[in-house]
Amino acid sequence: MGDVAAKIKVMPNSPEVDLDDLEDLLEEALPQGAEIRGFERDDVAFGLVALLTAVVVPDSAGGTEAVEEAFADVEGVESVTVENVGRL
Repeated sequence: MGDVAAKIKVMPNSPEVDLDDLEDLLEEALPQGAEIRGFERDDVAFGLVALLTAVVVPDSAGGTEAVEEAFADVEGVESVTVENVGRL
């Protein structure tokens, strides 16, 4: 089996959330075997900025589910959405 790359959009619950701290918290929350390959920032509206996270996970049972659940449990996260997925 190979690896799967996913772009995951993480929406903070307010514009006051420190995005640098949020990036650190997301990295700490990663399940074993997953790896973050980078962050981008996407202006949404009214000062709210989403994080677009490139994540690589093993192509095994569950795919990106474990990462999505881990990110959703991070303090300051409103929602987690997989934007696209592809094999490496």
